[in-house]
Amino acid sequence: MSGLAISTSGLVHIYRSQGHDVAALSGIGIAVRPGEIVGLLGPSGAGKSTLLQLCGGLLTPSAGRLQIGEHTLTTMTEPELDRMRASDVGIVLQGAGRNLVPYLSPVNNVKYAQRAAAGDRSLPAPEEVLDLVGLTDHAHARLQSLTPGQIQLCAVAVGIATFPGLLLADEPTSQLDHAARDEVLAAISTINASTGMTVLLVTHDPEVAALLPRTVTIRDGRIASEGRSGEEFAVVATDGSLPLPPHVAELLAPGTLLRVTTTEDGDVRLRPVQQEDQA
Repeated sequence: MSGLAISTSGLVHIYRSQGHDVAALSGIGIAVRPGEIVGLLGPSGAGKSTLLQLCGGLLTPSAGRLQIGEHTLTTMTEPELDRMRASDVGIVLQGAGRNLVPYLSPVNNVKYAQRAAAGDRSLPAPEEVLDLVGLTDHAHARLQSLTPGQIQLCAVAVGIATFPGLLLADEPTSQLDHAARDEVLAAISTINASTGMTVLLVTHDPEVAALLPRTVTIRDGRIASEGRSGEEFAVVATDGSLPLPPHVAELLAPGTLLRVTTTEDGDVRLRPVQQEDQA
């Protein structure tokens, strides 16, 4: 197997709330290469989980283009989306219990998650899936006997039950202590390294973000910045707009004029225009 690429352009999603249209995403453009691990960051309500659910075909875009591998989600029917989720895209919803059948053991939860893809292609043995997340010794345990971290690992195992090309994980480390959090992140890293699976992960935890090779920050439904190996970069949008990173924006009052200049070396510089220069 190999990881699936993600490509979006001008992606818009509008919710209808109390008679008003609310834009959760406003023209998102993002490209994720096969086999990448990418974290989605941003404040609550920024649009992170909406983007994740769009990539999983759980929501329908209001406008724009969304491509997952060879799947063009904006033109797919519900049965086609169901088949994609059964085989090619694994989803771990926020809250481990939402992903599990409470009366089944970890191994039987994995088997249950594989049932929709049975016959489509060769599937990994459930024990192989559990081994990837470190739950081999708890394969037949009752879920109630597991720690919160182990239950979350079981939810991840269910998400990768078919060894999909893309894993979508919404806050997989939420409400875990540091040791359990690190266990879950290590398991996801092992999955990525062992299978080549692409991973898109939502988190609000800056400590988690610091451990990821690439992050995309969403703010007010738009991409605000990207992080690569701990360094943050501004991102020029497809319409030419340039959201400033928070640590820069907080230095500038709303309405500040910025003079844009270029140097002979090709550097681009932004300089606030002083009040006397505006006269």
